[in-house]
Amino acid sequence: MASIPSAEAVAAERERLRYQKRFRHTMMTIVYILIVAAAVSILAATTLLPVLQVSGTSMEPTLEDGDVIVLLKSGNYRTGDLCAFYYQNKLLLKRVIGVPGDVIDMDTDGNVSVNGEALDEPYVTNLSLGECDLTFPYQVPENRYFVMGDNRSTSIDSRSSVIGCIEKDQIVGKAVLCVWPTGRWGIF
Repeated sequence: MASIPSAEAVAAERERLRYQKRFRHTMMTIVYILIVAAAVSILAATTLLPVLQVSGTSMEPTLEDGDVIVLLKSGNYRTGDLCAFYYQNKLLLKRVIGVPGDVIDMDTDGNVSVNGEALDEPYVTNLSLGECDLTFPYQVPENRYFVMGDNRSTSIDSRSSVIGCIEKDQIVGKAVLCVWPTGRWGIF
């Protein structure tokens, strides 16, 4: 015959069951918070702060093959900004040299001037005319941007009619942060 548990044993069992219920509730709350945080992170990463891995050498020495950068979706692009844009189902990364209405001029040595003023380009190590089939001076059309890679001798960019000036709606965002490798970590 089974014995009847004491009042203390019943109270202890009730407390254990309450603890299990609180523990399960706490764990479910944590899981829900993690799911919401992951969803918000994914939404932010795809709509506001896309992440891009650099492929190629057209932006050397500023960015190297394999660097991982964070972009900021913005409608405001200025001369000197690094921006990523779509071109034939590829995502390219170049530097904005001229905004709509600017007059770009470039000599045979690769020196660039915008609206008659020589462009200070400390990010370019070797100036070069590169692959260029444009006639300078060149005025940037409305709603378009003139972009060039930092490695001027190898970059295919707005100097070539193959790419030309890019439309504002092609731009995904501007580079704001290099997150990998950690030794090159920094803000643009």
